[in-house]
Amino acid sequence: MAFDVSDELDYPRITPAVRWLIAINVAIFFLQVTVVGHGDMTGALGFSARGVRDGAFWTLGTYMFVHGGFWHLLFNMYALWIFGPRLEHEWGSGSFAYYYLWCGVGGLLLHFLIARDSLLIGASAAVFGVMLAYAMRYPDDEIYLFGVLPMKVKWMVALLTVVNLMGGVMTRDGASGTAYWAHLGGFLFGLLYLRTPSAQGLERLKQRVSQIPDIPDETPRAVPRSLPRPREKGEVDEIVARSKAVGTKRPMLPPSTRQPSQRRSEELNLVLDKISLHGLDSLTRDERKLLEEMSKQLRDR
Repeated sequence: MAFDVSDELDYPRITPAVRWLIAINVAIFFLQVTVVGHGDMTGALGFSARGVRDGAFWTLGTYMFVHGGFWHLLFNMYALWIFGPRLEHEWGSGSFAYYYLWCGVGGLLLHFLIARDSLLIGASAAVFGVMLAYAMRYPDDEIYLFGVLPMKVKWMVALLTVVNLMGGVMTRDGASGTAYWAHLGGFLFGLLYLRTPSAQGLERLKQRVSQIPDIPDETPRAVPRSLPRPREKGEVDEIVARSKAVGTKRPMLPPSTRQPSQRRSEELNLVLDKISLHGLDSLTRDERKLLEEMSKQLRDR
């Protein structure tokens, strides 16, 4: 099955986590066909209930990095290359890698519950979870199935779900050689992850801030609203006079079509984009101050 996303995107075609995942899978497959051998590699890294009972606990994670053949590897890595970078660009490399492994574990658990006696290998469960996340985030993006048939991503994922459910029901013991239930487990755990309140907290905060209507700034106050101690009238007058004097010395700014609240909203959007790409530690002192001020305004409202 081939995919071709029709939209031109403004981010790198391959991102760090996707690059490393593809590199690890390809490296293991290279060793499998040259040095180690197919049987030894799948036996050492593939998951099976008997292997775990014998102490091979590492196969709980390594199973998703070994494949049954060239086409098995090609499909998974090509789908990861198509759908992964855009998600990683929005979530960050760490969050994307965690989600990928989470879906892989979900595929293993459902496979173990229903077809536990069969060997499980391949990244399909994790990749199917990535495709589900892409379909939920960009449901109307169009792809070309088999390179010629146009189809929206949401319908492709729905079709894959039905096909795997039918295949799993007809070959419940995994005798077909295709891990249908692992694929469905990747879908299921991906859905559970994406439906949790914390999964898209940053994106929701950004959308909430972007929708704040422009509100005229209040007239600057020379005296705080709540005074720690009563002031004499002469002292208040002196503070007001100093404030006006400072205001007259400030150079005149060129006229602008944007209101101050609009500029602050745009600055906050840039700060949120920086957080999603590089994390909170990348913020400067002024950017942290801006984020705290806007958060306080949201809480007050």
